[in-house]
Amino acid sequence: MDNQINSENIKNLKAAALDAPSGPGIYIMKDSEGRIIYIGKAKSLKNRLKSYFSWKINPCGQFEISGDKDIKTATLMRHIFSFETIIVANEYEALLLENTLIKQHSPKYNINLKDGKTYPLIRITHEDFPRIFRTRRIINDNSLYFGPFPDTQSVNAMMDLIDKLFPLRKCKKIKKNGPCMYYHIRRCMAPCCGKISIDDYALHVQCVQKLLSGTEGSQGAASSALIIDLTSKMHEAARALQFEQAAQIRNTIRAIENLAGEDSFVEDLNPEDRDYIAWAAEGVLATFTVFSMRGGKMTGRDLFRTRSAADEWESLELFITSYYDSTRLPPLKIYFQDFSRKRADAQINEKEEKQTINGLCEGDFKLIQSWFNEQFGYSPELLIPSDKHHAAIMAMARQNANEDLRKRLKERGAGPALDELARILDLDTRPERIEGFDIAQLDGKHPVASLVSFRNGIPDKKNYRHFKLRTVIGIVDDFAAMREVVRRRYSRLIREGKELPDLILVDGGIGQVNAAKGVLDDLGISGCALAGLAKREEEIWLPEAKEPLVLPRQSEALKVLQHVRDECHRFATGLNQKLRSKDLFFPILESVEGIGPKRALAIMKAYESLENIACADIKEMAESCSIKEDACRAVRAVAKLALQEREKLR
Repeated sequence: MDNQINSENIKNLKAAALDAPSGPGIYIMKDSEGRIIYIGKAKSLKNRLKSYFSWKINPCGQFEISGDKDIKTATLMRHIFSFETIIVANEYEALLLENTLIKQHSPKYNINLKDGKTYPLIRITHEDFPRIFRTRRIINDNSLYFGPFPDTQSVNAMMDLIDKLFPLRKCKKIKKNGPCMYYHIRRCMAPCCGKISIDDYALHVQCVQKLLSGTEGSQGAASSALIIDLTSKMHEAARALQFEQAAQIRNTIRAIENLAGEDSFVEDLNPEDRDYIAWAAEGVLATFTVFSMRGGKMTGRDLFRTRSAADEWESLELFITSYYDSTRLPPLKIYFQDFSRKRADAQINEKEEKQTINGLCEGDFKLIQSWFNEQFGYSPELLIPSDKHHAAIMAMARQNANEDLRKRLKERGAGPALDELARILDLDTRPERIEGFDIAQLDGKHPVASLVSFRNGIPDKKNYRHFKLRTVIGIVDDFAAMREVVRRRYSRLIREGKELPDLILVDGGIGQVNAAKGVLDDLGISGCALAGLAKREEEIWLPEAKEPLVLPRQSEALKVLQHVRDECHRFATGLNQKLRSKDLFFPILESVEGIGPKRALAIMKAYESLENIACADIKEMAESCSIKEDACRAVRAVAKLALQEREKLR
């Protein structure tokens, strides 16, 4: 058997697996012709997919399957060409969706791994005296169904509980000459013999419905009340040393909690056909996701990548009119994510100005509904989820769209954004290396500056630097602080003959920019572009400019500058806060008799924080700081008191 794989494709698959989302979901594996050959579920998609691609390189330099793979997996891996993922809310949802998709697609390598059974449901028949039993089939006869439930043991425990609490009929036929055995053992109320009326029987059935209906509203109150009652009985049994009975009641409580959990979002037994459309956009890139529910089950997820400069609603209109056609008819209901849209129209009439409950203008709805009527002869309802269940499905769809957009942005890199930045700043080349500066201080105390470095739009953290400023101690002068840090940085780079950045970004407006420009001119640096980003209005200031540049908030170039500025601010503020904290610690330590500035400094160097001092070992502190043990006990005591006072003030 040939055990060799296309090495280039395996590299791509391994890279994709490492970049997979870490949450629960479904993975769909395809062959070179795009056919689905395997569908699996995972608690962590990333971990599961990584486990598949544990390949070794043979002496010929080709990838081969690791020896710890079983034959089935090894066979599957030889045929995988690509895979995709669907993110869901939890592992339970993944289990249900996996089951649905396997039945829909019958993947080649799932056939021998699945028994083809559906998960059990609980059925309440549509009769005068309904029966309640477990089933795997849904019959359209107005019966009520609850489930599906992947935990068969919980279903059995629940059915046993219902049988004990609500002795409903078991026999298929209602007419009999006399009560059966179940009546005599108190497991049936004998409606066949007129022992109970239809109305009284219906009350018992309603209690069962409430028990099975989940945790929402008053129905949930029924489940909660039953759990409270059973918990009390469990404790009574335990006090009476009836441990076996207590364990049985405990198992029953767990069954109720398992079956009365949150609704499933991939199987909900709602027969209405509906689509959920979500999207994510960044700049001109947009990804649309469609979750399709048919016959109460999620039958698939479609993912579409687009490029568009239009606003959200216009992009959605274009997507809808492209997605639905004669081969993909629209369902009667289409849900899409909420968004706030600013109309570009200069004049809109009063009727169009009126907002619907879905947050869109009536005119918006009319246009797309007219298109549906013209194309298909009917118009589906266009809705934004208003209840928890539909909102949860929409959240899953949106999460999938966000994940795909993240991958697209990573694949594309920052090149287009840097090209846009070069055009805006009138640069000769793309600013592949950017350095940013920020100043942090509090009333002139502990002034520090931070330097962050970015390469191709990605933080280059090994080139981050902190500067403790020397010329502005005790005063507040951001311009002087900026001049000092820029001079120290670039005079050193010139002296050492190192590479200068393509763009220097300072946090601030025209004052900070001109201060930095003056230093660069003094140093004879003319090949570095310089700009400032003022936070309040996100204005871009260039040297000696009279007016700032204002870019659209969705501009990718602006996002690059914001990323540099925000990272710079975070880096500067962190050091300033650390220095201020240490400054507060010294008076506390020096309040101990025998501890002066030198010994306080030695303690702080050894332990760095009050938290560490408060839990320090006395002998260890005495040895490391050359302090008597009595003084160390006093130091530890004042540190604990200081921490307690700090907690009171929070």
